[in-house]
Amino acid sequence: MKKSNKKILVIDDEEMIRELLKDTFEKEKYIVETAEDGNVAFNMIHSNNYNLIITDIRLPDISGMEILEKIKAKHPNIGVIMITAYGSIKSAVKAMKDGAFDYIAKPFEIDEIKIVVQKYFEFEDLKVENKYLRSELDKKFSFKNIIGNSLSMQNVFTTIERVAKSKATVLIQGPSGTGKELIARSIHYNSDRKNGPFITTNCASLPESLVESELFGHEKGAFTGAYKTNKGRFEMADGGSLLLDEISEISLGLQAKLLRVLQEKEIERVGGGKVIPVDVRIIATTNKNLKKEVKEKRFREDLFYRLNVVPIKVPKISERRDDIPLLIHHFIKLYCQENNYPEKKISEKALRILTNRDWPGNVREIENCVERAVVLSGPKCKELELKHFSLQDQFIHDETYDFSKDMTLREIEREMILMKIKKYNGNRTETAKSLGISVRTLRNKLNEYRKEGIDV
Repeated sequence: MKKSNKKILVIDDEEMIRELLKDTFEKEKYIVETAEDGNVAFNMIHSNNYNLIITDIRLPDISGMEILEKIKAKHPNIGVIMITAYGSIKSAVKAMKDGAFDYIAKPFEIDEIKIVVQKYFEFEDLKVENKYLRSELDKKFSFKNIIGNSLSMQNVFTTIERVAKSKATVLIQGPSGTGKELIARSIHYNSDRKNGPFITTNCASLPESLVESELFGHEKGAFTGAYKTNKGRFEMADGGSLLLDEISEISLGLQAKLLRVLQEKEIERVGGGKVIPVDVRIIATTNKNLKKEVKEKRFREDLFYRLNVVPIKVPKISERRDDIPLLIHHFIKLYCQENNYPEKKISEKALRILTNRDWPGNVREIENCVERAVVLSGPKCKELELKHFSLQDQFIHDETYDFSKDMTLREIEREMILMKIKKYNGNRTETAKSLGISVRTLRNKLNEYRKEGIDV
Protein backbone atom coordinates (compact mmCIF):
# COMPACT_ATOMS: atom_id res chain seq x y z
CA MET A 1 0.00 0.00 0.00
CA LYS A 2 1.39 3.44 -0.94
CA LYS A 3 1.75 6.17 1.69
CA SER A 4 -1.00 8.18 -0.01
CA ASN A 5 -3.46 5.39 0.77
CA LYS A 6 -2.55 5.08 4.46
CA LYS A 7 -4.78 6.90 6.94
CA ILE A 8 -3.70 8.14 10.36
CA LEU A 9 -5.98 9.46 13.12
CA VAL A 10 -4.36 11.73 15.74
CA ILE A 11 -6.22 12.00 19.08
CA ASP A 12 -5.00 14.74 21.45
CA ASP A 13 -6.71 17.52 23.43
CA GLU A 14 -3.85 19.94 22.66
CA GLU A 15 -4.57 21.66 19.36
CA MET A 16 -0.92 22.52 18.81
CA ILE A 17 0.11 18.85 18.91
CA ARG A 18 -2.78 17.80 16.65
CA GLU A 19 -1.83 20.40 14.05
CA LEU A 20 1.90 19.62 14.33
CA LEU A 21 1.36 15.91 13.71
CA LYS A 22 -1.18 16.51 10.96
CA ASP A 23 1.19 18.86 9.12
CA THR A 24 4.19 16.53 9.63
CA PHE A 25 2.56 13.39 8.29
CA GLU A 26 0.71 15.06 5.45
CA LYS A 27 4.14 16.18 4.22
CA GLU A 28 5.08 12.48 4.40
CA LYS A 29 2.18 11.76 1.99
CA TYR A 30 -0.16 10.18 4.57
CA ILE A 31 -3.87 11.00 4.91
CA VAL A 32 -4.21 12.53 8.38
CA GLU A 33 -7.34 13.39 10.42
CA THR A 34 -7.55 14.63 14.00
CA ALA A 35 -9.87 14.38 17.03
CA GLU A 36 -9.77 16.38 20.29
CA ASP A 37 -11.26 13.68 22.55
CA GLY A 38 -12.19 9.99 22.72
CA ASN A 39 -15.90 10.26 21.88
CA VAL A 40 -15.24 12.24 18.71
CA ALA A 41 -12.53 9.73 17.81
CA PHE A 42 -14.84 6.72 18.21
CA ASN A 43 -17.43 8.24 15.85
CA MET A 44 -14.66 8.79 13.28
CA ILE A 45 -13.21 5.28 13.72
CA HIS A 46 -16.60 3.64 13.10
CA SER A 47 -17.06 5.47 9.79
CA ASN A 48 -13.47 5.40 8.47
CA ASN A 49 -10.82 2.79 7.70
CA TYR A 50 -7.76 3.99 9.58
CA ASN A 51 -4.44 2.17 9.41
CA LEU A 52 -2.91 3.82 12.48
CA ILE A 53 -4.11 5.78 15.52
CA ILE A 54 -1.79 8.04 17.50
CA THR A 55 -3.42 8.90 20.82
CA ASP A 56 -2.51 10.67 24.03
CA ILE A 57 -2.97 8.55 27.14
CA ARG A 58 -4.61 11.43 29.02
CA LEU A 59 -7.75 12.84 27.39
CA PRO A 60 -10.54 14.99 28.85
CA ASP A 61 -13.33 12.40 28.54
CA ILE A 62 -11.88 8.87 28.42
CA SER A 63 -8.32 7.59 28.73
CA GLY A 64 -6.10 6.52 25.88
CA MET A 65 -5.91 3.11 27.58
CA GLU A 66 -9.68 2.74 27.18
CA ILE A 67 -9.41 3.78 23.54
CA LEU A 68 -6.71 1.13 23.02
CA GLU A 69 -8.85 -1.54 24.66
CA LYS A 70 -11.91 -0.77 22.52
CA ILE A 71 -9.91 -0.52 19.30
CA LYS A 72 -8.22 -3.87 19.88
CA ALA A 73 -11.61 -5.46 20.69
CA LYS A 74 -13.46 -4.14 17.61
CA HIS A 75 -10.69 -3.23 15.12
CA PRO A 76 -7.69 -5.47 15.89
CA ASN A 77 -5.96 -4.63 12.58
CA ILE A 78 -5.61 -0.92 13.42
CA GLY A 79 -2.23 -0.04 14.92
CA VAL A 80 -1.99 2.20 18.00
CA ILE A 81 0.90 4.43 19.13
CA MET A 82 0.55 6.04 22.57
CA ILE A 83 1.73 9.54 23.52
CA THR A 84 2.46 9.92 27.20
CA ALA A 85 3.84 12.39 29.68
CA TYR A 86 7.05 11.35 31.43
CA GLY A 87 5.20 10.45 34.62
CA SER A 88 2.95 7.94 32.79
CA ILE A 89 5.67 5.68 31.43
CA LYS A 90 4.32 2.75 33.45
CA SER A 91 0.95 3.17 31.74
CA ALA A 92 2.68 3.23 28.36
CA VAL A 93 4.51 -0.01 29.13
CA LYS A 94 1.18 -1.59 30.10
CA ALA A 95 -0.27 -0.30 26.83
CA MET A 96 2.48 -2.17 24.95
CA LYS A 97 1.47 -5.36 26.73
CA ASP A 98 -2.15 -4.69 25.81
CA GLY A 99 -1.40 -4.40 22.10
CA ALA A 100 -0.02 -0.92 21.41
CA PHE A 101 2.75 -0.89 18.81
CA ASP A 102 4.92 1.64 20.66
CA TYR A 103 4.82 4.80 22.77
CA ILE A 104 6.34 8.30 22.60
CA ALA A 105 7.11 10.31 25.76
CA LYS A 106 6.42 14.04 25.91
CA PRO A 107 8.16 16.22 25.11
CA PHE A 108 9.21 14.47 21.90
CA GLU A 109 11.32 15.28 18.88
CA ILE A 110 9.30 15.23 15.67
CA ASP A 111 11.94 13.00 14.02
CA GLU A 112 11.43 10.49 16.83
CA ILE A 113 7.72 10.04 16.14
CA LYS A 114 8.36 9.96 12.38
CA ILE A 115 10.74 7.02 12.89
CA VAL A 116 8.19 5.15 15.05
CA VAL A 117 5.43 5.63 12.45
CA GLN A 118 7.78 4.54 9.66
CA LYS A 119 8.69 1.39 11.62
CA TYR A 120 5.02 0.60 12.17
CA PHE A 121 4.16 0.73 8.48
CA GLU A 122 7.29 -1.23 7.55
CA PHE A 123 6.20 -3.84 10.09
CA GLU A 124 2.68 -3.94 8.61
CA ASP A 125 4.04 -4.23 5.07
CA LEU A 126 6.22 -7.13 6.21
CA LYS A 127 3.19 -8.85 7.77
CA VAL A 128 1.28 -8.50 4.50
CA GLU A 129 4.26 -9.83 2.54
CA ASN A 130 4.67 -12.75 4.94
CA LYS A 131 0.96 -13.52 4.69
CA TYR A 132 1.24 -13.55 0.89
CA LEU A 133 4.36 -15.74 0.97
CA ARG A 134 2.66 -18.08 3.42
CA SER A 135 -0.37 -18.41 1.15
CA GLU A 136 1.93 -19.08 -1.82
CA LEU A 137 3.78 -21.65 0.25
CA ASP A 138 0.48 -23.30 1.21
CA LYS A 139 -0.50 -23.44 -2.48
CA LYS A 140 2.89 -24.82 -3.53
CA PHE A 141 2.82 -27.62 -1.00
CA SER A 142 -0.84 -28.48 -1.26
CA PHE A 143 -1.03 -32.24 -1.76
CA LYS A 144 -3.24 -31.46 -4.77
CA ASN A 145 -0.10 -30.12 -6.50
CA ILE A 146 1.61 -33.51 -6.33
CA ILE A 147 1.21 -34.93 -9.82
CA GLY A 148 -0.51 -38.27 -10.22
CA ASN A 149 -3.82 -39.77 -11.29
CA SER A 150 -2.85 -43.40 -10.75
CA LEU A 151 -4.67 -45.41 -8.11
CA SER A 152 -1.49 -45.80 -6.04
CA MET A 153 -0.99 -42.01 -5.90
CA GLN A 154 -4.65 -41.37 -5.13
CA ASN A 155 -4.19 -43.62 -2.10
CA VAL A 156 -1.17 -41.51 -1.08
CA PHE A 157 -3.23 -38.30 -1.41
CA THR A 158 -6.00 -39.75 0.74
CA THR A 159 -3.51 -40.65 3.46
CA ILE A 160 -1.88 -37.19 3.37
CA GLU A 161 -5.26 -35.50 3.71
CA ARG A 162 -6.24 -37.66 6.67
CA VAL A 163 -2.93 -37.56 8.54
CA ALA A 164 -2.09 -33.86 8.03
CA LYS A 165 -4.49 -32.58 10.71
CA SER A 166 -3.41 -35.21 13.22
CA LYS A 167 -0.39 -35.25 15.53
CA ALA A 168 0.71 -38.70 14.39
CA THR A 169 4.29 -39.54 13.43
CA VAL A 170 4.58 -40.41 9.74
CA LEU A 171 7.02 -42.78 8.01
CA ILE A 172 7.34 -42.23 4.26
CA GLN A 173 9.01 -45.10 2.39
CA GLY A 174 9.92 -45.24 -1.27
CA PRO A 175 12.84 -45.28 -3.74
CA SER A 176 15.05 -42.23 -4.20
CA GLY A 177 13.59 -39.55 -6.43
CA THR A 178 9.92 -40.37 -5.84
CA GLY A 179 9.11 -37.12 -4.02
CA LYS A 180 9.17 -38.20 -0.37
CA GLU A 181 10.27 -34.76 0.87
CA LEU A 182 7.54 -33.06 -1.16
CA ILE A 183 4.98 -35.31 0.53
CA ALA A 184 6.49 -34.47 3.95
CA ARG A 185 6.22 -30.75 3.23
CA SER A 186 2.64 -31.21 2.05
CA ILE A 187 1.77 -32.88 5.35
CA HIS A 188 3.30 -29.99 7.32
CA TYR A 189 1.76 -27.17 5.26
CA ASN A 190 -1.69 -28.75 5.42
CA SER A 191 -1.49 -29.26 9.18
CA ASP A 192 -2.30 -27.10 12.18
CA ARG A 193 1.46 -26.58 12.53
CA LYS A 194 1.85 -24.86 9.16
CA ASN A 195 2.70 -21.51 10.80
CA GLY A 196 5.47 -23.20 12.77
CA PRO A 197 8.91 -24.12 11.41
CA PHE A 198 9.55 -27.00 9.01
CA ILE A 199 13.08 -28.19 9.70
CA THR A 200 14.86 -30.87 7.68
CA THR A 201 17.99 -32.89 8.32
CA ASN A 202 19.49 -35.47 6.00
CA CYS A 203 20.75 -38.26 8.24
CA ALA A 204 22.77 -39.80 5.40
CA SER A 205 24.79 -36.66 4.63
CA LEU A 206 26.09 -36.03 8.17
CA PRO A 207 29.21 -37.69 9.66
CA GLU A 208 28.17 -40.01 12.47
CA SER A 209 30.13 -37.92 15.00
CA LEU A 210 28.01 -34.84 14.21
CA VAL A 211 24.51 -36.33 13.96
CA GLU A 212 23.80 -36.19 17.71
CA SER A 213 24.95 -32.56 17.97
CA GLU A 214 22.98 -31.67 14.83
CA LEU A 215 19.76 -33.18 16.20
CA PHE A 216 19.97 -32.27 19.89
CA GLY A 217 22.36 -29.31 19.94
CA HIS A 218 25.43 -28.84 22.13
CA GLU A 219 26.72 -26.68 24.94
CA LYS A 220 29.81 -24.50 24.66
CA GLY A 221 32.91 -26.61 25.24
CA ALA A 222 31.09 -29.93 24.81
CA PHE A 223 33.77 -31.07 22.34
CA THR A 224 36.71 -29.69 20.38
CA GLY A 225 35.42 -26.92 18.16
CA ALA A 226 32.26 -26.25 20.20
CA TYR A 227 33.04 -22.55 20.70
CA LYS A 228 29.47 -21.60 21.52
CA THR A 229 26.15 -23.14 22.52
CA ASN A 230 24.10 -24.29 19.52
CA LYS A 231 20.48 -25.33 19.29
CA GLY A 232 19.79 -28.64 17.54
CA ARG A 233 17.15 -29.43 14.93
CA PHE A 234 14.64 -30.53 17.57
CA GLU A 235 14.75 -27.15 19.32
CA MET A 236 14.65 -25.31 16.00
CA ALA A 237 11.52 -27.28 15.03
CA ASP A 238 9.70 -26.62 18.33
CA GLY A 239 6.04 -25.90 17.53
CA GLY A 240 6.45 -27.24 14.01
CA SER A 241 7.64 -30.34 12.17
CA LEU A 242 11.00 -32.08 11.84
CA LEU A 243 11.81 -34.15 8.76
CA LEU A 244 14.36 -36.89 9.43
CA ASP A 245 15.39 -37.73 5.87
CA GLU A 246 16.88 -41.21 5.30
CA ILE A 247 16.32 -42.19 8.94
CA SER A 248 17.75 -45.67 8.31
CA GLU A 249 21.27 -44.21 8.11
CA ILE A 250 21.67 -43.28 11.80
CA SER A 251 23.61 -45.58 14.11
CA LEU A 252 21.98 -47.99 16.55
CA GLY A 253 23.31 -45.99 19.51
CA LEU A 254 21.74 -42.78 18.28
CA GLN A 255 18.54 -44.64 17.46
CA ALA A 256 18.18 -45.39 21.19
CA LYS A 257 18.53 -41.69 22.06
CA LEU A 258 16.08 -40.73 19.33
CA LEU A 259 13.56 -43.23 20.66
CA ARG A 260 13.79 -41.65 24.12
CA VAL A 261 13.16 -38.18 22.67
CA LEU A 262 10.09 -39.42 20.80
CA GLN A 263 8.74 -41.05 23.96
CA GLU A 264 9.57 -38.32 26.50
CA LYS A 265 9.25 -35.27 24.19
CA GLU A 266 12.35 -33.72 25.70
CA ILE A 267 16.02 -33.45 24.78
CA GLU A 268 19.40 -32.83 26.38
CA ARG A 269 22.08 -30.96 24.47
CA VAL A 270 25.45 -32.68 24.05
CA GLY A 271 27.59 -31.69 27.00
CA GLY A 272 24.66 -30.41 29.04
CA GLY A 273 22.46 -31.89 31.73
CA LYS A 274 19.46 -29.61 31.37
CA VAL A 275 16.24 -31.25 30.13
CA ILE A 276 14.55 -29.17 27.41
CA PRO A 277 10.92 -29.97 26.49
CA VAL A 278 10.12 -29.91 22.76
CA ASP A 279 6.83 -29.97 20.88
CA VAL A 280 7.75 -31.45 17.50
CA ARG A 281 5.90 -33.52 14.94
CA ILE A 282 8.24 -36.13 13.41
CA ILE A 283 8.10 -37.10 9.74
CA ALA A 284 10.73 -39.65 8.68
CA THR A 285 11.67 -40.91 5.23
CA THR A 286 13.70 -43.85 3.98
CA ASN A 287 14.50 -45.53 0.67
CA LYS A 288 15.10 -48.84 2.44
CA ASN A 289 12.77 -51.57 3.63
CA LEU A 290 12.83 -50.87 7.37
CA LYS A 291 11.17 -54.18 8.24
CA LYS A 292 14.08 -55.92 6.54
CA GLU A 293 16.52 -53.61 8.33
CA VAL A 294 14.89 -54.57 11.65
CA LYS A 295 15.08 -58.27 10.81
CA GLU A 296 18.78 -57.94 10.00
CA LYS A 297 19.43 -56.05 13.27
CA ARG A 298 20.42 -52.80 11.56
CA PHE A 299 17.41 -50.85 12.84
CA ARG A 300 15.76 -50.94 16.26
CA GLU A 301 12.37 -52.63 16.25
CA ASP A 302 10.96 -50.34 18.98
CA LEU A 303 12.00 -47.23 17.03
CA PHE A 304 10.49 -48.64 13.85
CA TYR A 305 7.10 -49.06 15.50
CA ARG A 306 7.37 -45.61 17.10
CA LEU A 307 7.96 -44.06 13.66
CA ASN A 308 5.59 -46.28 11.70
CA VAL A 309 2.38 -44.91 13.24
CA VAL A 310 1.12 -43.80 9.82
CA PRO A 311 3.07 -45.41 6.96
CA ILE A 312 3.02 -43.94 3.46
CA LYS A 313 4.54 -46.00 0.65
CA VAL A 314 5.44 -44.03 -2.46
CA PRO A 315 5.62 -46.19 -5.60
CA LYS A 316 8.46 -45.93 -8.09
CA ILE A 317 7.52 -44.28 -11.35
CA SER A 318 7.58 -47.54 -13.35
CA GLU A 319 4.74 -48.76 -11.11
CA ARG A 320 2.56 -45.78 -12.06
CA ARG A 321 3.44 -45.38 -15.70
CA ASP A 322 0.17 -43.60 -16.49
CA ASP A 323 1.46 -40.63 -14.49
CA ILE A 324 4.57 -40.16 -16.65
CA PRO A 325 2.86 -38.08 -19.41
CA LEU A 326 1.28 -35.87 -16.73
CA LEU A 327 4.68 -35.28 -15.13
CA ILE A 328 6.36 -34.57 -18.46
CA HIS A 329 3.74 -31.98 -19.46
CA HIS A 330 3.89 -30.43 -15.97
CA PHE A 331 7.68 -30.03 -16.06
CA ILE A 332 7.67 -28.70 -19.63
CA LYS A 333 5.22 -25.98 -18.58
CA LEU A 334 7.16 -25.26 -15.36
CA TYR A 335 10.56 -24.84 -17.01
CA CYS A 336 9.21 -22.89 -19.95
CA GLN A 337 7.79 -20.41 -17.42
CA GLU A 338 11.01 -20.33 -15.37
CA ASN A 339 13.09 -19.57 -18.47
CA ASN A 340 10.55 -17.16 -20.01
CA TYR A 341 10.13 -19.42 -23.04
CA PRO A 342 6.88 -19.75 -25.00
CA GLU A 343 5.20 -22.98 -23.88
CA LYS A 344 6.48 -25.95 -25.86
CA LYS A 345 4.75 -29.11 -27.04
CA ILE A 346 6.25 -32.60 -27.18
CA SER A 347 6.04 -34.93 -30.15
CA GLU A 348 3.89 -38.05 -29.88
CA LYS A 349 6.88 -40.28 -30.58
CA ALA A 350 9.04 -38.67 -27.87
CA LEU A 351 6.20 -38.84 -25.35
CA ARG A 352 5.53 -42.51 -26.15
CA ILE A 353 9.21 -43.47 -25.79
CA LEU A 354 9.66 -41.47 -22.56
CA THR A 355 6.51 -43.04 -21.13
CA ASN A 356 7.83 -46.53 -21.83
CA ARG A 357 11.21 -45.80 -20.27
CA ASP A 358 11.88 -47.27 -16.81
CA TRP A 359 13.33 -44.09 -15.21
CA PRO A 360 15.52 -45.61 -12.46
CA GLY A 361 15.87 -42.11 -10.94
CA ASN A 362 12.06 -41.79 -10.77
CA VAL A 363 10.36 -38.37 -10.75
CA ARG A 364 13.61 -36.52 -10.04
CA GLU A 365 15.19 -38.02 -13.16
CA ILE A 366 12.17 -37.09 -15.30
CA GLU A 367 12.30 -33.51 -13.98
CA ASN A 368 16.02 -33.15 -14.67
CA CYS A 369 15.64 -34.67 -18.13
CA VAL A 370 12.77 -32.36 -19.08
CA GLU A 371 14.50 -29.26 -17.69
CA ARG A 372 17.61 -30.08 -19.73
CA ALA A 373 15.51 -30.59 -22.88
CA VAL A 374 13.63 -27.31 -22.42
CA VAL A 375 16.80 -25.29 -21.79
CA LEU A 376 18.96 -26.84 -24.53
CA SER A 377 16.21 -26.67 -27.16
CA GLY A 378 16.19 -22.88 -26.84
CA PRO A 379 13.30 -20.39 -26.89
CA LYS A 380 12.56 -20.74 -30.62
CA CYS A 381 11.92 -24.51 -30.54
CA LYS A 382 8.16 -25.08 -30.42
CA GLU A 383 8.10 -28.89 -30.15
CA LEU A 384 10.45 -31.13 -28.18
CA GLU A 385 11.71 -34.19 -30.05
CA LEU A 386 13.47 -37.26 -28.69
CA LYS A 387 16.85 -35.78 -29.67
CA HIS A 388 16.37 -32.94 -27.18
CA PHE A 389 16.26 -35.28 -24.19
CA SER A 390 19.85 -36.58 -24.47
CA LEU A 391 19.00 -40.03 -23.12
CA GLN A 392 21.75 -42.64 -22.98
CA ASP A 393 21.46 -45.31 -25.68
CA GLN A 394 21.39 -48.23 -23.27
CA PHE A 395 18.15 -46.98 -21.78
CA ILE A 396 16.21 -46.39 -24.98
CA HIS A 397 17.60 -48.63 -27.72
CA ASP A 398 14.73 -51.10 -27.48
CA GLU A 399 11.93 -48.54 -27.04
CA THR A 400 12.93 -46.64 -30.21
CA TYR A 401 11.95 -49.50 -32.48
CA ASP A 402 10.04 -47.94 -35.37
CA PHE A 403 7.03 -50.17 -35.94
CA SER A 404 5.97 -50.36 -39.56
CA LYS A 405 2.48 -49.05 -40.29
CA ASP A 406 1.54 -52.25 -42.13
CA MET A 407 2.28 -54.52 -39.14
CA THR A 408 -0.67 -56.19 -37.49
CA LEU A 409 -1.46 -55.62 -33.82
CA ARG A 410 -0.38 -59.19 -33.04
CA GLU A 411 2.98 -58.61 -34.77
CA ILE A 412 3.55 -55.38 -32.86
CA GLU A 413 2.74 -57.17 -29.60
CA ARG A 414 5.19 -59.96 -30.43
CA GLU A 415 8.01 -57.52 -31.28
CA MET A 416 7.45 -55.61 -28.05
CA ILE A 417 7.52 -58.77 -25.93
CA LEU A 418 10.67 -60.05 -27.66
CA MET A 419 12.42 -56.69 -27.15
CA LYS A 420 11.50 -56.65 -23.46
CA ILE A 421 12.56 -60.25 -22.81
CA LYS A 422 15.91 -59.41 -24.42
CA LYS A 423 16.26 -56.24 -22.38
CA TYR A 424 15.73 -58.09 -19.10
CA ASN A 425 18.06 -60.96 -20.08
CA GLY A 426 15.28 -63.53 -20.06
CA ASN A 427 13.95 -62.54 -16.60
CA ARG A 428 10.24 -63.25 -16.99
CA THR A 429 9.15 -61.55 -13.77
CA GLU A 430 10.78 -58.22 -14.68
CA THR A 431 9.62 -58.52 -18.31
CA ALA A 432 6.00 -59.15 -17.30
CA LYS A 433 6.09 -56.28 -14.80
CA SER A 434 7.39 -53.81 -17.42
CA LEU A 435 4.71 -54.95 -19.89
CA GLY A 436 1.93 -54.78 -17.31
CA ILE A 437 0.92 -58.43 -17.76
CA SER A 438 1.12 -61.52 -15.54
CA VAL A 439 4.03 -63.97 -15.71
CA ARG A 440 1.54 -66.67 -16.73
CA THR A 441 0.34 -64.58 -19.71
CA LEU A 442 3.95 -63.95 -20.72
CA ARG A 443 4.76 -67.66 -20.51
CA ASN A 444 1.79 -68.53 -22.73
CA LYS A 445 2.87 -65.91 -25.30
CA LEU A 446 6.42 -67.28 -25.40
CA ASN A 447 5.12 -70.83 -25.87
CA GLU A 448 3.09 -69.62 -28.87
CA TYR A 449 6.19 -68.05 -30.43
CA ARG A 450 8.19 -71.26 -29.98
CA LYS A 451 5.49 -73.20 -31.80
CA GLU A 452 5.86 -70.69 -34.63
CA GLY A 453 9.57 -71.51 -34.79
CA ILE A 454 10.82 -68.35 -33.07
CA ASP A 455 13.78 -68.89 -30.76
CA VAL A 456 12.94 -67.37 -27.37
